[in-house]
Amino acid sequence: MVGGHYTYAEVPFFDGLFGAERNNYDKVGHFFQGFVPALLAREILIRKEIINGDVWRNIIIVSICLAFSAFYELIEWWVALATGEDAEAFLGTQGYVWDTQSDMGLALFGAIVSLVVLSVPHNRQLKSVIGQNA
Repeated sequence: MVGGHYTYAEVPFFDGLFGAERNNYDKVGHFFQGFVPALLAREILIRKEIINGDVWRNIIIVSICLAFSAFYELIEWWVALATGEDAEAFLGTQGYVWDTQSDMGLALFGAIVSLVVLSVPHNRQLKSVIGQNA
Protein backbone atom coordinates (compact mmCIF):
# COMPACT_ATOMS: atom_id res chain seq x y z
CA MET A 1 0.00 0.00 0.00
CA VAL A 2 2.88 2.33 0.76
CA GLY A 3 4.33 1.79 -2.72
CA GLY A 4 1.00 2.68 -4.31
CA HIS A 5 0.96 6.09 -2.63
CA TYR A 6 4.54 7.17 -3.29
CA THR A 7 6.92 6.75 -6.21
CA TYR A 8 9.86 4.40 -5.55
CA ALA A 9 12.23 7.22 -4.71
CA GLU A 10 9.88 8.96 -2.25
CA VAL A 11 8.90 6.25 0.27
CA PRO A 12 9.68 8.04 3.58
CA PHE A 13 10.81 5.01 5.61
CA PHE A 14 13.63 4.22 3.18
CA ASP A 15 15.13 7.73 2.97
CA GLY A 16 18.75 7.44 4.04
CA LEU A 17 18.16 4.05 5.67
CA PHE A 18 21.48 2.60 6.91
CA GLY A 19 23.27 5.67 5.53
CA ALA A 20 22.35 4.94 1.91
CA GLU A 21 22.48 7.85 -0.52
CA ARG A 22 19.43 6.61 -2.41
CA ASN A 23 16.01 5.38 -1.35
CA ASN A 24 16.11 1.58 -1.68
CA TYR A 25 12.40 0.81 -1.37
CA ASP A 26 12.32 -0.67 -4.88
CA LYS A 27 15.05 -3.15 -3.91
CA VAL A 28 12.69 -4.81 -1.41
CA GLY A 29 10.13 -5.26 -4.17
CA HIS A 30 12.68 -6.75 -6.54
CA PHE A 31 13.82 -9.24 -3.89
CA PHE A 32 10.23 -10.43 -3.54
CA GLN A 33 9.89 -10.43 -7.33
CA GLY A 34 12.15 -13.49 -7.17
CA PHE A 35 11.09 -14.87 -3.78
CA VAL A 36 7.35 -15.27 -4.44
CA PRO A 37 7.39 -16.54 -8.06
CA ALA A 38 9.96 -19.17 -7.06
CA LEU A 39 7.48 -20.79 -4.72
CA LEU A 40 4.67 -20.55 -7.27
CA ALA A 41 6.82 -22.04 -10.03
CA ARG A 42 7.98 -24.80 -7.69
CA GLU A 43 4.41 -25.71 -6.81
CA ILE A 44 3.37 -25.92 -10.44
CA LEU A 45 6.41 -27.91 -11.55
CA ILE A 46 5.98 -30.43 -8.74
CA ARG A 47 2.21 -30.83 -9.00
CA LYS A 48 2.30 -31.21 -12.78
CA GLU A 49 5.32 -33.54 -12.48
CA ILE A 50 7.12 -31.61 -15.22
CA ILE A 51 10.66 -32.00 -13.87
CA ASN A 52 11.62 -34.80 -11.50
CA GLY A 53 15.19 -33.96 -10.41
CA ASP A 54 15.67 -31.38 -7.67
CA VAL A 55 18.74 -29.79 -9.28
CA TRP A 56 17.13 -29.27 -12.69
CA ARG A 57 13.87 -28.16 -11.10
CA ASN A 58 15.72 -25.49 -9.10
CA ILE A 59 17.62 -24.31 -12.18
CA ILE A 60 14.35 -23.98 -14.11
CA ILE A 61 12.68 -22.18 -11.20
CA VAL A 62 15.50 -19.65 -10.91
CA SER A 63 15.42 -19.18 -14.70
CA ILE A 64 11.67 -18.51 -14.60
CA CYS A 65 12.19 -15.90 -11.88
CA LEU A 66 15.00 -14.22 -13.85
CA ALA A 67 12.85 -14.19 -17.00
CA PHE A 68 10.02 -12.59 -15.03
CA SER A 69 12.40 -9.98 -13.62
CA ALA A 70 13.94 -9.22 -17.02
CA PHE A 71 10.48 -8.82 -18.56
CA TYR A 72 9.51 -6.40 -15.77
CA GLU A 73 12.65 -4.36 -16.45
CA LEU A 74 11.72 -4.23 -20.14
CA ILE A 75 8.23 -3.00 -19.24
CA GLU A 76 9.79 -0.30 -17.06
CA TRP A 77 11.99 0.75 -19.98
CA TRP A 78 9.05 0.83 -22.43
CA VAL A 79 6.97 2.94 -20.02
CA ALA A 80 9.94 5.28 -19.50
CA LEU A 81 10.25 5.72 -23.27
CA ALA A 82 6.53 6.41 -23.58
CA THR A 83 6.36 8.92 -20.70
CA GLY A 84 9.47 10.91 -21.56
CA GLU A 85 10.31 13.40 -18.80
CA ASP A 86 8.57 11.41 -16.04
CA ALA A 87 10.81 8.41 -16.73
CA GLU A 88 13.19 9.08 -13.83
CA ALA A 89 10.32 9.20 -11.31
CA PHE A 90 8.79 6.01 -12.71
CA LEU A 91 12.02 4.04 -12.92
CA GLY A 92 13.30 5.10 -9.52
CA THR A 93 16.92 4.78 -10.65
CA GLN A 94 17.86 7.92 -8.71
CA GLY A 95 20.98 8.33 -10.81
CA TYR A 96 22.21 4.77 -10.14
CA VAL A 97 23.53 3.43 -13.47
CA TRP A 98 23.42 -0.22 -12.34
CA ASP A 99 19.82 -0.06 -11.12
CA THR A 100 18.43 -2.56 -13.64
CA GLN A 101 21.21 -5.05 -13.04
CA SER A 102 20.94 -4.80 -9.25
CA ASP A 103 17.16 -5.20 -9.50
CA MET A 104 17.59 -8.43 -11.42
CA GLY A 105 20.34 -9.54 -9.05
CA LEU A 106 17.99 -9.09 -6.10
CA ALA A 107 15.31 -11.12 -7.88
CA LEU A 108 17.92 -13.86 -8.37
CA PHE A 109 18.86 -13.66 -4.69
CA GLY A 110 15.17 -13.75 -3.69
CA ALA A 111 14.55 -16.87 -5.79
CA ILE A 112 17.54 -18.66 -4.28
CA VAL A 113 16.59 -17.67 -0.72
CA SER A 114 13.03 -18.89 -1.35
CA LEU A 115 14.26 -22.27 -2.56
CA VAL A 116 16.75 -22.69 0.29
CA VAL A 117 14.42 -21.56 3.07
CA LEU A 118 11.04 -22.87 1.90
CA SER A 119 11.71 -26.11 -0.01
CA VAL A 120 11.57 -28.44 3.01
CA PRO A 121 8.36 -26.98 4.51
CA HIS A 122 6.86 -26.81 1.03
CA ASN A 123 7.61 -30.51 0.48
CA ARG A 124 5.90 -31.35 3.80
CA GLN A 125 2.82 -29.37 2.81
CA LEU A 126 2.67 -30.99 -0.61
CA LYS A 127 2.89 -34.47 0.92
CA SER A 128 0.01 -33.71 3.26
CA VAL A 129 -2.14 -32.18 0.53
CA ILE A 130 -1.48 -34.39 -2.47
CA GLY A 131 0.23 -37.36 -0.86
CA GLN A 132 3.05 -37.13 -3.36
CA ASN A 133 6.73 -37.78 -2.90
CA ALA A 134 7.71 -34.11 -3.19
